[in-house]
Amino acid sequence: EQRMPSESDLIMLLLLGAFAISGRVLLDPLPNVQPVTVIVLLAGIHFGANRAIALATAVALCSNLLLGHGLWSLYQAVGWSAVGVTGAVMSNRLYVDGRLAMPALAALAAVSAFAFDWIVSLSALHSLSGEAFLVYLSAGIPYDLLHAAGNVAFVVWLANPLSEVMNRHVAPPAPMAVRKPVSSRV
Repeated sequence: EQRMPSESDLIMLLLLGAFAISGRVLLDPLPNVQPVTVIVLLAGIHFGANRAIALATAVALCSNLLLGHGLWSLYQAVGWSAVGVTGAVMSNRLYVDGRLAMPALAALAAVSAFAFDWIVSLSALHSLSGEAFLVYLSAGIPYDLLHAAGNVAFVVWLANPLSEVMNRHVAPPAPMAVRKPVSSRV
């Protein structure tokens, strides 16, 4: 990674995607514990909403090639995209003076687990009645708690090292196009 040229944010996103996919697949035996949510959140903070959405979608589709596809794949892509967009929108509060605001990031990662799981649970509405859906949501609460706890652990373990790596490969913002004044013709 250190040999990569700086401003190689697309290559960095590919590496993050590979890391997220492999982490999700390797940790599959642990229910709802995987690094994807935190990685996409950090990508939103460092690379912005568009790249976080691309990363979230790629991770959902590629990891599900190994874990199994279904209607939930679309909902996972939407859920992780929402997490990435939230990271981008809140980046000024989560990344202050060149450092991650760890308590705020950990809290947002925990909340993101519940939001993501709720979005993915919406895929069950296609096959469950409203009453059965509420039972489904209630039965998922222990898994939501595992996801939240896992996210906090991943923030503590991975957020600073990944943030340092991402900082080395953030492309500068594209220069604003200079508008030529419109000449007034009489």
